[in-house]
Amino acid sequence: MNRQYARGRAYEYKALIKLREEGWLAQRSAASHSPIDIFAGKGAQTVLIQIKSGKARVKEADRQVLREWAQAFNAKAEIWHFQKRKAISVELVFP
Repeated sequence: MNRQYARGRAYEYKALIKLREEGWLAQRSAASHSPIDIFAGKGAQTVLIQIKSGKARVKEADRQVLREWAQAFNAKAEIWHFQKRKAISVELVFP
């Protein structure tokens, strides 16, 4: 297994655990090449999440696609940045 893929997958599982502990129904989009790594819902809320680690950045074109998906599903769109030994920073992309 590719080391970078394994690290990204591990962060996706960390995000799933955090969301589920907060009462969200959440699932990862395994081996996706889409802008959405995790989709989650709680009550009337839906959130679409892209996970990034280290110094990885999201291109503006990918942000736009994430916005379009969120708008289509009446959802929030977020990018979660994981850093080694640091907290998760959450960037709201839409609305």
